[in-house]
Amino acid sequence: MTGLRRAREAWGRLDVTVRDLPLGVLLLAASLVPAWHSRGTQFGGLPDRPFDAAAYAAIALQCLPLAVRRRWPVVCLALVMLGFSVDQLRGYHSLAGTALALAMLSAGSHLERHRRTTAIAFSAAYVLLVVEFFRRDTAEAPSEFVTFYFALCLAWGVGVWLRTTRIAEADRRRRVAEETRAAERTRIARELHDVVTHHVTAMVVQAEAARYLTAAPERLDETLSAVTDTGRRAITDLRHLLDLLNPDHGTDARTPPVGRLLPLVEQTRRAGQPVEFTEKGTPATATGSADLVAYRVVQEALTNALKYAHGSRTSVQVQHSERDITVEVSTDGSGSRASTSPGGSGRGLAGLRQRVDVLGGEFSADGRPGGGFVVRARIPAGGSS
Repeated sequence: MTGLRRAREAWGRLDVTVRDLPLGVLLLAASLVPAWHSRGTQFGGLPDRPFDAAAYAAIALQCLPLAVRRRWPVVCLALVMLGFSVDQLRGYHSLAGTALALAMLSAGSHLERHRRTTAIAFSAAYVLLVVEFFRRDTAEAPSEFVTFYFALCLAWGVGVWLRTTRIAEADRRRRVAEETRAAERTRIARELHDVVTHHVTAMVVQAEAARYLTAAPERLDETLSAVTDTGRRAITDLRHLLDLLNPDHGTDARTPPVGRLLPLVEQTRRAGQPVEFTEKGTPATATGSADLVAYRVVQEALTNALKYAHGSRTSVQVQHSERDITVEVSTDGSGSRASTSPGGSGRGLAGLRQRVDVLGGEFSADGRPGGGFVVRARIPAGGSS
């Protein structure tokens, strides 16, 4: 099977003229078989005559141009039409006459420009050929010439249909590729937002707090150590993300799942945010992407708590079941916005809603009547990424 695939790939890499030549050679060989002389297209009603040098020239003129039927379809059609005219006017009636329908089909399928001009020119040439037959006192009825013309038009129409189908398929593939690239860019932007924003926000808040701890060296050292740890964790998560984006890397390097939320909570606490963390239940055997999405929900909600309610009491509750993971993160709104924290763009919550929706879950982010906010998400376990 591998050898056949390689042969097919090697054939596809050849020039289109080389790939189209065998059909013309095969038709040429068949037309030269003595038993098939005068067994081809009977057009014009002129009597048969034996093959001579002109017959072989007419056959070659009809068959060999098929090699360029895709590269130069107009040239192919013109040469085949000329050979066909000689073939029929001299009464050879060779099997090579079949090439005219093939040339018409190829012209309709592969001609990109001057399509209407080509059709008009061919029709005019056909009329001249019919006039020549009548000048030679043909016994063919006029209806036969009209029928043959419509048969050639049908071949042209089939070619046009093939061209339209090919263009539509190319457009479809282009749209799919563009949509895939856009989705991948969105995914990368979402992952970068989730990974970077949380760590950078924590570092900014910690660094701001360090400015007021110069009189307490122990706490200053602890805060600066927290900044360093946060930076290292940001680098580690970015490496995980880059590993995911690297096609040569496996898919094992993922952001920590829900089972490792405690380091995330501890990091937020060290940034000055009081966080109560509760995790209940037993995770499902196969959670798919649900654990990663739940992790991102908690991460984004804690980031917003640091930004907009720094110092507020924050609660993180995670409930596992065989069917889903439920996450609720709430703040009481008693704190204040960190003065130096980066402003939000709204991309984080919107990205979370998309993540949860893709897995068929439920997501909400609402303000609380007494101040603060609450983020809730129910993520079906076993969802795919």
